[in-house]
Amino acid sequence: MTDDKTPTSTSADAGDAAAGGKKRSRYSPVRLIRNIVAIYLVYCAIVFFAQRWLIFPDWITPEPTAEEKYDATTTVLTRDIDDGKVIAWFIPAPGASAERPRPLVMFFHGNAEIIDTQEDRIAGYRALGCNVLIPEYRGYGRSAGQPSQDALVDDALYFLDLALKRPEVDGDRVVIHGRSMGGGIAAQVAARHKPNALILGSTFTSMRTLGARKALVPGFLVRHPMDTAAVLQDLDVPLIIFHGSQDNIVSVEYGRELNRIARNSRLVELNCSHNDFPGDEDDRYWSEIRTFLEDNHILPSRR
Repeated sequence: MTDDKTPTSTSADAGDAAAGGKKRSRYSPVRLIRNIVAIYLVYCAIVFFAQRWLIFPDWITPEPTAEEKYDATTTVLTRDIDDGKVIAWFIPAPGASAERPRPLVMFFHGNAEIIDTQEDRIAGYRALGCNVLIPEYRGYGRSAGQPSQDALVDDALYFLDLALKRPEVDGDRVVIHGRSMGGGIAAQVAARHKPNALILGSTFTSMRTLGARKALVPGFLVRHPMDTAAVLQDLDVPLIIFHGSQDNIVSVEYGRELNRIARNSRLVELNCSHNDFPGDEDDRYWSEIRTFLEDNHILPSRR
């Protein structure tokens, strides 16, 4: 005698059967969008609070050299702040004196550099017969404090005022030059103290635009905007813009855009990238600077 029992169906089996034997998908477009938005908001929060270290990566800059001066002619200028001192180097042009004052070039380096690594710029300008003023950013090299756009601009104006009081400086021939992030600071300084000429190298239109294009960061989150484009719209001074045509960090399109915006500018594209600027075109770079300074009566003309 066999047991002839008919299997009973469970409610789950019935549900599967009703669904054609397929399990219900857990995919939800709403949930996916919600997760993406949450991840993006966390990302933006991280960028907002970490931007000080991203824009001013003083933690990856080279250590200062043992020498505290460029050479024996250097005067180390200082400014007292709450955390210590901010410094700048003033290096006079060869032969500069009260009887023979020379032009002043104020140079601002990039965000991963220090003044000790600017030997080529200092030497190049001195060879042209210019005094050089090069401030060190707060938190960089031998300077104390925390960097910010406002602090760096304020320090720069302080040191510029000191330099202009020196007898070997011709206050009617002042050039401000900035490279990369230094160009953003240079433009802000130029907006507050109009120079006789402005030079920008590998510079962005604004940190807000750069952050939005490269990292999808909303502009309103950027606390150090360095809006170079806004300055150039209103600033009427002779301007030359250098940019590497192969720049993979700050695209040459930024240089082209600044040239379109500026009132009185010329763009020179060099065959180089960002970190190797000016690459193999060093001679052309300095020749263009000399001609620009001569044409704008900063240097005596050779013609």
